[in-house]
Amino acid sequence: MGFEVGWRRVRVAVDGTPAWGRLGGAPVPLRDRREATTVTLDDGRRLDEREAVYLAPVEPSKIIAVHLSYLSRVQEYAARTPSEPSYFLKPPSALNGHRGVIRRPHGAEFLNYEGELAVVVGRRMKGVSIDRALDHVAGYAPANDVGLHDFRHADRGSMLRVKGQDGFLPIGPELVPAGEFDPTDFTLRTYRNGELVQEATADDMLFGVAYQLADVSRLITLEPGDVLLTGTPAHSRPMAPGDRVEVEISGLGRLENTVVDWEVDLSAAGAQMATTANTLHVALAISEDEAERMLERSMP
Repeated sequence: MGFEVGWRRVRVAVDGTPAWGRLGGAPVPLRDRREATTVTLDDGRRLDEREAVYLAPVEPSKIIAVHLSYLSRVQEYAARTPSEPSYFLKPPSALNGHRGVIRRPHGAEFLNYEGELAVVVGRRMKGVSIDRALDHVAGYAPANDVGLHDFRHADRGSMLRVKGQDGFLPIGPELVPAGEFDPTDFTLRTYRNGELVQEATADDMLFGVAYQLADVSRLITLEPGDVLLTGTPAHSRPMAPGDRVEVEISGLGRLENTVVDWEVDLSAAGAQMATTANTLHVALAISEDEAERMLERSMP
């Protein structure tokens, strides 16, 4: 996976080929990662950071995402607080990088951002206890667990169409070594066009990183490079073409992506996009009753 203990790592495309490296010209920490002007590849070549084509700094066999894991999001939905976390899968083809574009199919309305902490496994995990779980982590990075809720009615809970489409998981810019980050003490912020739209701390999490890793590894073997997405706080809302969305986590840097309109014909086969009461409930965080009323008012 290109990870080396103690080093912050980036992954970029060079002439169409993925390559690992680091920000800056020397293997020393930068006071501000945004000050970096170069990307130094493992073979010694240097690239202008402003022209670098970032890829997600991970190479997972699988990506596991949790549903409700922040108290603020449970309260926002007026939902029952879950006694245990539940999960879904995203395919590796959903990966996207820092400064990559997020495509919203033409005609869609409810493409939501979800700022999250991504955890990358460093050692095989199977049946690992909570108190040993963090010992198996390679590193951490900001992530945006994008969801297209216009397909919410079609997935029957699998989240494949909603969350699994190509490019629906930007991660980056860097993979920060586990030893440089405390997953029990961080602040997550999401910005849309420069405006703060999500903010939470680790204290808002119902299920911490170690608990989630131990829970998943009871039944699923986690391999080096696998990714766990640990949930999003309140105020996930739809994005529009032209929006710039940034996810910032203290100590991990800021992930930036832009939404573009995608001229694509999805009508050839399968379920079509639609606005349902559940779409409105989830995408806009309104009550189910209000969503039903809103849908009725929109009908001719």
